[in-house]
Amino acid sequence: MSSAKAFPSVRAFAIVTGGLLGLLLSTSIALADSFPGSVPKAICGPGDHTESGLQGETTVEERFSGDSERAYNCNLELVGQEPQAQFQGAFSQDGPAYSGDCAYYGTDRAATLQGIKVIDASDPQHPVVSAHLTDTPAALNPHETVQTNDRSHLLVAGQNGGPNFAVYDISADCRHPVLKASINMPGAQGHMGAFAPDGRTYYETQSFRGIGGFLYIVDLTDPSHPQELPPWQFFTDGRPHGLELNPEGFLPGVHEGTRLYAGQQGSFPFTSGRDGLVIEDVSDYQFRRPNPQIRIISKLFWTDQGEAEPMIPVTIKGHPYLISTDEAGGAGGHPGGLAGACARGQSLWGYPQIIDVGDETKPKIIAKLMLEVSDPANCLQQVNETPPDPPGTAPGTNLPPESGTTNYSEERCVANNPKNATMMACSFQNAGLRVFDIRDPYHPKEIAYWKPPAVRTEVRPSSGSWAPGVDRTVDKIAGWARWVVAGNSQDNNSNGTELELWTVSDGNGFQILRFTDNFKAQHKDLFENSGN
Repeated sequence: MSSAKAFPSVRAFAIVTGGLLGLLLSTSIALADSFPGSVPKAICGPGDHTESGLQGETTVEERFSGDSERAYNCNLELVGQEPQAQFQGAFSQDGPAYSGDCAYYGTDRAATLQGIKVIDASDPQHPVVSAHLTDTPAALNPHETVQTNDRSHLLVAGQNGGPNFAVYDISADCRHPVLKASINMPGAQGHMGAFAPDGRTYYETQSFRGIGGFLYIVDLTDPSHPQELPPWQFFTDGRPHGLELNPEGFLPGVHEGTRLYAGQQGSFPFTSGRDGLVIEDVSDYQFRRPNPQIRIISKLFWTDQGEAEPMIPVTIKGHPYLISTDEAGGAGGHPGGLAGACARGQSLWGYPQIIDVGDETKPKIIAKLMLEVSDPANCLQQVNETPPDPPGTAPGTNLPPESGTTNYSEERCVANNPKNATMMACSFQNAGLRVFDIRDPYHPKEIAYWKPPAVRTEVRPSSGSWAPGVDRTVDKIAGWARWVVAGNSQDNNSNGTELELWTVSDGNGFQILRFTDNFKAQHKDLFENSGN
């Protein structure tokens, strides 16, 4: 391990325009009313404990009668979860990241000394905690920077709101990561991040993402001596809240790791910036060119949601798409809370969209995976049916106080096989983990969901949804899920019919799920060569 000194920063300043170096800049604004309402609801099986209200909703009766203390499930069932006796809670959006039989997730409550928790899931029915990473400021408070890369066998984290960046080696034993380096990047305030596919570059977004904000980039070619590359400053669009990069073969003729898919956050009235997708050329950083520049290729914004996060590349039937994410919806705007969003005709809650990027200069939304709770037609109904949990506003919603304590917005989506996707699992915060059939990307449909049991007033000091005295009548899933072919957790690209889903919730921690036998028997076509 080494305490490497950060590479001297050379700030790169640029206003990127449409004609820069001959790139065609396309900006589009998607209309909120150009698509139908919610996707078809999942048809649940016998014995499932299902929602009784709108798709995604946990009703007032369910929440305050105690019914939500039992998990809601539709075609998914629990296989195992981490031991609860000493569980202190999780920030479900702090990762999770995965490698081999292991999962990694963090908490932003540094004082609890939980750090990044390492889960050994080699026995799916009895996953156990194998380590707590607490040896760096980044591990103690990583927020959404926790990431792994299977090609470099690295686990990294950046300090939430601070300069520290830590690198761990997981090549020998994923259950016991080894610290390789801990550096400080002057001026950095980590928030979220992602690896380039080859594992040699990590992009860290920042707490400040307004005009003039920076993107920090780390060279991990030598993991024991990571080097800070020149940060990039944005004076116009392109400022990423969350981001992903293009994998190998995603776009014909485009080298992996040269396209950054930025989720630029904005909320009504969009005075600080528009909400949506910005496609950026980061070839200079990928190829380590001197005086690196980031160039904008195209933009696609929308006005019915709020707080865009990562834009996730998937291939469906050989064609490239991005899956959008928005963590707040119209409820994150000002003024007026939920009623204000209804008056504006916005969707209360964020939802995923499928975006065609076959022509990256003209990205186009082809489908909206909107739950009934996100349909503007159901807006006023929820205003009257979504009271705050006693004794008032609870943490963990990422919403202004006037919007209450429940957030059904989606934050992450993961395809069963990003190179040949047929299903997709999305984390919808208080609406739980929802699974969609996307074989026809123009007509996606819901096929399953899992909403973990509410822990109510149980003490969870490391949970992002906990505060003293708060009664949490819903749990939260906000991070990355993982698809695993049972018995082969090294990857999800093998033949098999027994698919597991790994996830983390604020109140219940790490969980492993499986599709019910009844669902698999009725949908054999979904599981044929499910990892290929």
